[in-house]
Amino acid sequence: MVTRTSRTIVLSGYYGYRNSGDEAVLQSILTALKEAGEESGTDIKPVVLSIDPEWTSRTYGVEAVHRMKLGDVRKAIKNSDGLISGGGSLLQDATGLGSIPYYVGVIKLAQWLRKPTFIYAQGIGPVNRKLFYPLISSAFRRSEYISVRDSESAELLRNMGIDHRDINVVPDPVMGMILSDSGQDLNPTDEQELPVIGVSVRFWNPDRTELAKLAEGLAALSRRKSVHIRFLPFHFPGDDEASRFCLERIGNVAEHGSTVSIAAETEHPQEMLREVSRCQLLIGMRLHSLIYAASQEIPLLGISYDPKIDHFLGRIGSVPIGTSDDLDPRIVASQGERLLIEGEAWRNAHAAKIAGLKREARLPAHRIAEYLLSRG
Repeated sequence: MVTRTSRTIVLSGYYGYRNSGDEAVLQSILTALKEAGEESGTDIKPVVLSIDPEWTSRTYGVEAVHRMKLGDVRKAIKNSDGLISGGGSLLQDATGLGSIPYYVGVIKLAQWLRKPTFIYAQGIGPVNRKLFYPLISSAFRRSEYISVRDSESAELLRNMGIDHRDINVVPDPVMGMILSDSGQDLNPTDEQELPVIGVSVRFWNPDRTELAKLAEGLAALSRRKSVHIRFLPFHFPGDDEASRFCLERIGNVAEHGSTVSIAAETEHPQEMLREVSRCQLLIGMRLHSLIYAASQEIPLLGISYDPKIDHFLGRIGSVPIGTSDDLDPRIVASQGERLLIEGEAWRNAHAAKIAGLKREARLPAHRIAEYLLSRG
């Protein structure tokens, strides 16, 4: 009888906030760790640091502790075999000054407790304040494994003094998320006959000009072709409000045989992934809306408000159709119509790159499982 090894790993990230993209990151890492553990003969027990540990435990069936209760975090790390930090855009100062100190602080706490630390497919930056450079660098130099989700993140780490040989560039973990077989007919819409265009938006420009132009482009597209425009809010609250902003400006499309709807808030990443899988086209601002679409080989059009959008599109051989500062409604309409017609050609052109990214997305979990097993 083969004796299986058991290892406990703590996961640190933006978890429990019910942001669909970050929850998808967590789900993807959990799935990849389970798969890697099974292949290596290791039972990997995850403990998630979450802002809502009860919800996280209920949703994913894992142990979770409150990420802001230092005593509980310290105890969880002390009783573990290591810490994973990632994925997502954790180490950046664009959304405030607290993110980098918190996430690096958790890494340093694990290192002070003499636990191995692993950086899992993170998107590093922007880091506009160079005073953060030595903080990040010191934590990463003491980590056993470093992986980032794009070459630009790797370059930023090199500028911080991290040896390039220690940095692995891998896809975002969500590229490896698998759509489950259950719930195939969950929440079917009455407009299944119409081509479904999934749209993921967020507030970005203070004057909302990018959303107004997108709405104008979607309205034009709905006049050219009968479609079902389905807004997919990835983050509540906020994305649902941005979706309604666009919906109100699209106007009456029924006279052209089209329809518009907004998806309800989802509890689990699988529910949103299923929504995306039903689309014939996805137009997205949110990074993970584009990753969801790519993982399901759904033709996509990205609108860039952040370099991470450009980086991901580049990895699948694409470019944005516009940016938050420069979006032409005519291009939205014409490119949307083209992809609805040429969807199969798009899939054939991108299938090989997407398949490669899916395989590579699981590499960090396998590296971590191998390390944990070697620590017998």
